[in-house]
Amino acid sequence: MSALLQLFKLDTSDPDLARAQFDSFCGHVPLLYAILVCNTLAITFNSFESSQILQTLVAPIAICTVALMRARWWLGQRVTRRLSDAQIAVHLKRTCSAAIVMTIAYNAWVIWVFQDADVVSRSNLTFFLALSQVSTVFCLMTLRAAAMLVALISTISFALYFAWVDDWQLLPQALVLTCVCAGMVMVTLSFNRTFSELVKSREALHLRQLETERLSEENRRIAFSDPLTGLPNRREFLARLDAIEAHEHQCRNTFAVMFIDLDGFKEINDEHGHQAGDALIRTIAERLRQQCPEHGVLARVGGDEFTILLDTSRTQQAAQPMAVALAMRLLEEIALPVTVDRHVMQVGGSIGITANIHASVSPRELLRRADLAMYHAKTQGKGKISIYSDELDKGRLRRLDIETQIASGLRHGEFEVAYQPIVDTNLGAIVAAEALLRWPRRSQGELSPSEFISIAEATGQIHPLGLFALERACRQLLPLDGLMLSVNVAPSQFRHPSFGASVMDILKKTEFPPERLKLEITESYLLADPDRALGVVSALRARGITFALDDFGTGYTSLDYLHSYGFSHIRAFSAHPGS
Repeated sequence: MSALLQLFKLDTSDPDLARAQFDSFCGHVPLLYAILVCNTLAITFNSFESSQILQTLVAPIAICTVALMRARWWLGQRVTRRLSDAQIAVHLKRTCSAAIVMTIAYNAWVIWVFQDADVVSRSNLTFFLALSQVSTVFCLMTLRAAAMLVALISTISFALYFAWVDDWQLLPQALVLTCVCAGMVMVTLSFNRTFSELVKSREALHLRQLETERLSEENRRIAFSDPLTGLPNRREFLARLDAIEAHEHQCRNTFAVMFIDLDGFKEINDEHGHQAGDALIRTIAERLRQQCPEHGVLARVGGDEFTILLDTSRTQQAAQPMAVALAMRLLEEIALPVTVDRHVMQVGGSIGITANIHASVSPRELLRRADLAMYHAKTQGKGKISIYSDELDKGRLRRLDIETQIASGLRHGEFEVAYQPIVDTNLGAIVAAEALLRWPRRSQGELSPSEFISIAEATGQIHPLGLFALERACRQLLPLDGLMLSVNVAPSQFRHPSFGASVMDILKKTEFPPERLKLEITESYLLADPDRALGVVSALRARGITFALDDFGTGYTSLDYLHSYGFSHIRAFSAHPGS
């Protein structure tokens, strides 16, 4: 019984379903009232009697007026649709009540007219009443409670009255209408169930779409932001640059790119660990964020590298002077101490700046130039600011050219080895010779070692150059029995995984005695990677090779610490392989 009564109960607990029913009514209810008005007018036309003005004219006019007012209100809701969920629930309840009242009033009016009508009019009345009932139920299908109540009231009133009137002559029509009503009830229940499931599936689909959009946004945030600082990452920064380049018109000197690199961060990271390094990066990032203006985009593009894109197109200010002033403030902020786990840490910064003084320069080119200016600032010392100029690119191009020439020079035999004698003052005789690399047969003219050695070290070409110098010196000094050979080894050579094996291969190939070879390594490398240095030194010393420490005094190595390496000589000044 309770399940049966539940079919006639209006449920507005689901806001999405209620809104869907309301939206459906905005189209169906005006049609319902239009049918009701047409049927009312048809009945009035067939049943009008001047002696019965109240029931054949006034009553239908009242019914039509109410119907038209309700239809107009529902038509208005199709345009606005700004009602809240609570307001929609109220209107659905009113619609359900109005359906009951209108059904009772309409049926009562038809029965009132039916009593005084002739045979033809009565036939028309039953037809229009049945038509109104069917159309009302179908138009209210989406609101189950209203449709069921209308069907129940119409069927009971029709069946009881028309089956009894005129000595049961209309009993067949009443039975047929009852069967039709039962069928409509079944269709209504099925349709209403399908409608509810459709609304719920649409809502579930909408929720999945929102979740997909949320996950997509989350994935985009992860892909385009730095997880440590929350700043835009390199990919996002490049996307911003590409977005600027997509605009056809760019004003001159309204964009500036700043490239910031922290000085001394690697040492802190190595000494205190990555956790302390991460805390330091987060602190520095927050300081940079606070100083970055609203028209600037701050990004972390590397481990200890940050970039800022300044866009002054809205303020119509020159970007480069503003970038320089900002850079000075940033250097002060970066240099402030940072306390992590009761350890006070301090880093510096090197900043490169460039602006689109020439509007034809692309934003990505600005980033490259700022990066180049930053590296130039680092060569000038810590805590420096460098503004890009064409001279920096000329120097870069020259270094690239020399880099290519080094590889070509090795292939074509352009390099040579010179020797600096080492004299024993006690004996007054030459006891050793230091091999010095020269480039005399360079096609563009001889180049001093101070120029090409640094480039070779930076590009990794110092390893083949050093091996060439070692092999050439071993072959040339082999006949000079008893003369020691001294060769400088650059840190990048020493770090090469095959350095020890390559040295022994050269000695074996040239038959140069290991006891006559002395390798010189720098104290700076010894301090940077002591464990690896000790391993390589120990392995080569076991073969008879001796070692000397170069540039002693530039670091903080103790004499006891040096003794563990077994150095045979110490030099208190720097000497590169080519000096």
